[in-house]
Amino acid sequence: MKKNIYKIAVLSLVLSLGACKKDFLNQNNPNAIAVENYFKTENDVLLAVNGAYQSLRSSNTVGENSGLFSDERSDDAGRNDNQSNAGEPFQFNDFSLLPSNSYLKSHWLALYQSITRSNVILANIDQVTFANAANKANYSAEAKFIRAIMYFELVRKWGPVPLVTKPLSTPGEVTENTFRVPEADVYNLIVADLKDGLNSSLPNFQPVSGSGRASKAAINAYLGKVYLTMAATLPNNKAENLTNANTYLLAAYNLRTFGALTEIPYADVFDVSKKTTNKEALFVISNKQGDISYSSSIAANNQAKGETINSLKVSTGIGGNVKLDLVNEYETADLRKDYSIKYANDPIVKDWFITKFRDASSAATNNGYGGNDWILMRYADVILMLAEVNMLQGNDAVAIQYLDMVRARAGMPLYAVAKLNATYAANFPTLKLAILHERRVELAFEHHRWFDLIRNFTAAELVTYLKSKPQASYGIAKLSNVTLKDRFYPIPFDEVKLDPAKMYQNPGY
Repeated sequence: MKKNIYKIAVLSLVLSLGACKKDFLNQNNPNAIAVENYFKTENDVLLAVNGAYQSLRSSNTVGENSGLFSDERSDDAGRNDNQSNAGEPFQFNDFSLLPSNSYLKSHWLALYQSITRSNVILANIDQVTFANAANKANYSAEAKFIRAIMYFELVRKWGPVPLVTKPLSTPGEVTENTFRVPEADVYNLIVADLKDGLNSSLPNFQPVSGSGRASKAAINAYLGKVYLTMAATLPNNKAENLTNANTYLLAAYNLRTFGALTEIPYADVFDVSKKTTNKEALFVISNKQGDISYSSSIAANNQAKGETINSLKVSTGIGGNVKLDLVNEYETADLRKDYSIKYANDPIVKDWFITKFRDASSAATNNGYGGNDWILMRYADVILMLAEVNMLQGNDAVAIQYLDMVRARAGMPLYAVAKLNATYAANFPTLKLAILHERRVELAFEHHRWFDLIRNFTAAELVTYLKSKPQASYGIAKLSNVTLKDRFYPIPFDEVKLDPAKMYQNPGY
């Protein structure tokens, strides 16, 4: 099964709608397969599902190199280069993002293209006769799982967005579906899609052969995160959403196949040689070490000039830039700091860079074709969300128990002891800030930080929080640029042009 993850479905799942309607141009491509003629066998559906999973790998969706849209928006990472690529990547970090930004548009389009792949599967799966009905239910659940993840990305970044649940095959259908719907409607679909997965016969955990596919443990964890986000960002039903968040996070936690988190050393979570036995990972994007097409490049991409800790590939640049604001937030003797970041002391490059994702083995070759799986959901994330939800429900004692599970694994003093430290108490005077800190240092560079910030702070609070930071610890990106508008991304300019009323721009842009 796993080898099929690396196959791209032969079906072209994203339909192209041209403006020219001359009959003499409407000719069939003899090398293409029309959607209505593609789905004949169970294997056809499997290949299409694999194609949907494949879309997650992209740096424009949620792949390992998609940090531009999350970490570089936050106070963890960024770049001190405002010139390359017309300065467009720098706009995310600098809070000067324009609706015309081509990276923003690529991100938007890629998320919807991934959704289209799922929609095509769901619209055509009934054409196929399945020998095993469970397979049909599972493939449908996987398509909905992927669709839910993509909409979760969209709604958190843009707020109200178009909600498309079927393939759009004509210009008229595209026009009919080009309008933003309330965030609550998007979340309702996300929840429904994920719950359908729990009603399937997907396994609690995928075997090694199914690495990179959805499981009930992962679905429960995502449902918990979705409900936790709803409780923080939607005005209604906060208590009910928190209860649901706790329920599904506990369901995921209780499915774990280990005892205490301390049984899994922090470094082992990211050790490429131990990824097949990693009990902490809940959902990953699988990579093949040494493969030119399906390997991981994150280790090599993040390596600074003069360094060899990440990869055998020789680096000529700075690698993944780490903000001093994060460097300074690590507590003394936190082993996660030593594992996750390092200072490069090259004659040309003198800066902190990311070392969390490593594959310097010969099997990765001098080209840096690493074997790291990209972890989208793991148990430390679940445990810290359980701390967060219990804190929000007023169950501080329980919240601290979960917080301490992560701190104990990192070799850090438990919360009751840490609070006695004057520096810790000054930096994190509330349990909320202590949990947010723990998520920051535990999950650094795993593309969670921006979502943690917008979940824990209102737009006004976020402006205050970011502007309270020292500019010197933030790099050349200007904290003075931060305003209320930065809670959401701007709708890409080309999308607004389609219908300025129905695709209205977010405030401040």
